[in-house]
Amino acid sequence: MAGRSVFERTPRTFGGLTLPSDRPYLIAEAGVNHENSLDTALRMVDAAAAAGADAIKFQSYRAGSLASRNSPAYWDTDKEPTRSQYELFRRHDLFGEAQYRELARRAQSCGIAFMSTPFDTRYADFLAEFMPAFKVASADLTNTPLLRHCARFGKPVLLSTGASTLGEIDDAVSVLLREGAREIALLHCVLSYPCRPEDANLGAITHLRSAFPDCVIGYSDHVPPVDNLLPTAWLLGARIVEKHFTLDKALPGNDHYHAMDPDDLRKLRGAFAEVDRLVGSSRKAVLRCEEEARRQARRSLVAARDLPRGAQVGSEDLEVKRPGTGIAPKHLEQLIGRVLERDVPADTVLQWEMFRPG
Repeated sequence: MAGRSVFERTPRTFGGLTLPSDRPYLIAEAGVNHENSLDTALRMVDAAAAAGADAIKFQSYRAGSLASRNSPAYWDTDKEPTRSQYELFRRHDLFGEAQYRELARRAQSCGIAFMSTPFDTRYADFLAEFMPAFKVASADLTNTPLLRHCARFGKPVLLSTGASTLGEIDDAVSVLLREGAREIALLHCVLSYPCRPEDANLGAITHLRSAFPDCVIGYSDHVPPVDNLLPTAWLLGARIVEKHFTLDKALPGNDHYHAMDPDDLRKLRGAFAEVDRLVGSSRKAVLRCEEEARRQARRSLVAARDLPRGAQVGSEDLEVKRPGTGIAPKHLEQLIGRVLERDVPADTVLQWEMFRPG
């Protein structure tokens, strides 16, 4: 990608969000893992903030407006045995405006951003007051009426891109921009629950960066916690990382089985810090720790034998040896024919002051 490094090291803003320079912006995707308990949801906010998330995100829907009663499951039914989308969503759709308002207040008091994915325009209307940005799910990338509605609030939009073609993404971006979205973040995503590590296809992050250079690129993850996966996504250019979040990964069904818990989130922050330490400045330069090695391990022009004062140096009088504290080998041609000002013993590292001015 001409003019852009894969690993960007500059902070930037995305609407009201500040994307760090030393790690990605981390969204703990609580979804509906609260199981309709406001107390659990509030504890999730507290735990996400304490473990290092930048934002916590929920999901807002009513089963009746989201899925028909004839909507088969598309997830691993060994993990989540419900075979109807409608039946699953109906079990998790009891939160309304009052609950989300309280969750937004708790997030603000904890110092993290609050978001919730609206799956219909009713939820978008009242959630807009609480959120710095809209999140649109992969499954709604082709839901043009919802895209238009969210864009018209003039807020940034985070759009997951699971199970979509580049052309479909381009169409969605065009709709959002035309209808007033201020900024767009495209999150690479694989719409598979759970997603196998070998299906994560993180290289698509670089494809999105190339195809949509004016968008922030991120990653929304459905892989059960795997070492190095999310740091790899960041190194490939994901400025935003979203990962499902739960207080207890042992809970059955829904999104618990591929989520991270607070301990995973703390470890993730540590992994990003370690990667940042290893990456360093992202600029090629001589480091302080290299300075002595640079002097001693490089080579200089050295006397191949004893050379008397007044001798005119030829190529047979010179060797190239360590250390690099004398005349650099690149000056060999300039040194041939020079006359010595003093006797020089064999194996002496040559310096310019040993020769008569040229």
